Formats: sequence, C-alpha cells, structure tokens
Amino acid sequence: MNKVLEEKGMELFQEDWGLSQFWYSDDTANLLADELLEGADEDTVVCVVSAPSVYAAIKKRDPSTLPTKNIYLFEYDKRFKVLDPQRFGFYDYNNPLDILPEIKGKVHRLLIDPPFLQDDCQTKSAQTAHALLHPDRSLKTKTGELQYRLLSCTGERMKDIIRKNYPDARPTTFIPEHANGLSNEFFCYASYEGKNWKFLPETN
Repeated sequence: MNKVLEEKGMELFQEDWGLSQFWYSDDTANLLADELLEGADEDTVVCVVSAPSVYAAIKKRDPSTLPTKNIYLFEYDKRFKVLDPQRFGFYDYNNPLDILPEIKGKVHRLLIDPPFLQDDCQTKSAQTAHALLHPDRSLKTKTGELQYRLLSCTGERMKDIIRKNYPDARPTTFIPEHANGLSNEFFCYASYEGKNWKFLPETN
C-alpha cells in the first residue's frame, strides 16, 4: 500500500463533496505531518481526526523514519481504513464520544479538521478532541520537546468558537492549501508556535 501511495497519493481517493471532503495539497499535508511528528518519541500518541490526507502523507513515509508507531486516524469515510486497519477508527462527529476506547485520554499530538463550518460540528468535534487528549500537558519527550500539540485547521470565520473550545489555541500565520482549491478562507489554529508558523496578533 505504501508503494501505491507513493505513486498515486490522494488520487487513490476521490473527494466526495457531499461529505465536505477537500484534500490538502501535498505540501500542506506534509508540513502538518512534520509538525505532528517533530520531536516525538516512541511513547508519543498521535491522532489525526477528519484529515485523511495528512494521515496518508505520514503513511507514505518509510516506517523506519517515524518516531512512533502510535499514529491513529479517525475518519467517517471507511475507505481510509486500508491505510492502517489496526489504527483506524470510524468517526462520526454526531457521536463525539464514540471513539476507540484504548486511546481515550492518551493522545499527545492531535490534528482535527471538522468537516463542516458550523457551530454544532465544531463543538462536537471539540468534545472528541478533549476526550482524546492526555490530561497532563506538561509531559516531555526524550528530546525535551513538549508532548502536547493541538492543531485545528478550519475556516477563519470559526475563530470565535475555536477560542471558546480550545482556549490555548490561536490562529497562526500558516494558511493551509487544498489540492483543488477552496473558496472559504482557511486557517491553522495551534497551541504553540512552531518552525512553520507564528501566532497572529490578537484581534477582537
């Protein structure tokens, strides 16, 4: 499968606009993958929620280069189970707490991209995020990096509900790009400043 992914990438999976599927460009998917994995160690638990193109970017890589094997995908579209059946969880934001029990409260690095720019979808997705995240956000990896990283990629107009649901996440200078374009202005919100972005100045 990795060889096919290397050759075809997300072309293997046609977007379903009815499910609000818009794949990231390869550059964006790889950058977000880098941010999730940077400084991680074998104990780090990574989860990608509703952003299968980022998970596919990770699965295209040589497994020996990945710092951890604990990398999960939660996704409504069951086609993506083929990427790693052991670490795939069917996910419907309408049932935000119906998630793999073995990683509840154990995730250190989380990327979540709610499928719809609606308050209800964003709020329920945030319930999932909080159920997944490890309660101790001060843990360090063996390289001295913080284990905890939270990323949410979603529309700029969702900034108020993002602020409400994730008090430590702020809009960043990084603008995610989509392979086939997207008319909505898209932002990356994060709990930290990384090598690929800084926080935008606070606005009311």
